[in-house]
Amino acid sequence: MEVYQGDYMVRATAADAQIRAFAVTSRELAERSRAAHNTSPVVTAALGRLMTGALMMGGMLKGEKDMLTLQIRGAGPVHGITATVDAAGHVKGYADNPSAMMPPNSAGKLDVGGVIGAGVLHVMKDMGLKEPYASTVTLQTGEIGDDLTYYFAVSEQIPSVVALGVLMNRDNTVRQAGGFIVQLMPFTPEEVISRLEEKLKNITSVTELLEAGKTPEEILESVLGEFGLEITDRMPVGFRCDCSRERVEKVLLSLGEKDLRELVDEGKEVELHCHFCNKSYTFSVEEVACLMKAGNAE
Repeated sequence: MEVYQGDYMVRATAADAQIRAFAVTSRELAERSRAAHNTSPVVTAALGRLMTGALMMGGMLKGEKDMLTLQIRGAGPVHGITATVDAAGHVKGYADNPSAMMPPNSAGKLDVGGVIGAGVLHVMKDMGLKEPYASTVTLQTGEIGDDLTYYFAVSEQIPSVVALGVLMNRDNTVRQAGGFIVQLMPFTPEEVISRLEEKLKNITSVTELLEAGKTPEEILESVLGEFGLEITDRMPVGFRCDCSRERVEKVLLSLGEKDLRELVDEGKEVELHCHFCNKSYTFSVEEVACLMKAGNAE
C-alpha cells in the first residue's frame, strides 16, 4: 500500500457497495491557499471547506478531463468564494473579499455561515459537452457541508452526509483540514440506513478526528467499519493553479485590436492578475504592441 505524507483522498464502499464514501486530508492545500491570498481566519476556514468538498466531488467525475466548479454567492462580508477541481485531484480557489472578518459564533467557533450569509451555491461540471452541467441551490446554513448535503439531495437525489472542517493555529496558519462524504446508493435497505444514522450521531467533528491523528482511512473506519468498509482507491491531492504567461497573453489577445491599441496609446504597462493563485503578470507597452501585431497577422 502506497503511503502519502501530504494531502490525499481515499474512495471506499461499504455494505456490499450500497454505501459509497470519500475522505480527504487537506491541511497543506488549505495552508497554501491561505498564504497565497492572505485570507482572514474565517475566510481561510470557508475556502478550505469549499476546496475540500470540491476535491471529493471531483473524485466522482468520470472523465480524465472533466472539471468541477463550486461557487458560493452570499450576502455576507466575503461576498463569494469559488473552488475549481479536476479529476486528478488538483484544486484551486479564491475568495472575493479575502480579508473579511466575523466575530465567533455562539459556540465560540469561526462563523463561516455568518461570513457567507444568505445566498446560493452554484455547481458547474464541464464534461466536454457543448454546455456544462449547472445547478443552483439556496444555501441552507452557509456552513458549506450542510449546503453540499442539500445539493446532493435536491439536485442529484442522492442521500448524503457531507462533513467538512478547518482548524486554525493561534498564529492563523492552518492546523487541520479535511472532510468526508458518505452516500447511500439506490435500494439501500432501511435497516442499513437506520444503523448508519445512529453511527453518524456519535461521530465527533472532522477536525477533532484529524486532531486525534486519524487518517482518511481511519475516519471512514470510524464511520463505516461495521458495514464492511473497503478502500477502493487512494490519490494525492493538492492546490495547483494552471495559469501561465501564455494563457494570460491569450486573454489579452481576446480584447481585440481596438482595446489593445488604446492600451498601447496610453503608454503604460499592463498588469493582469490571477484570482486563483494571486500571481500577477506584467506586459510592457512594447509587448502589448507585439501581441496586437501578432493578432492582426493571424
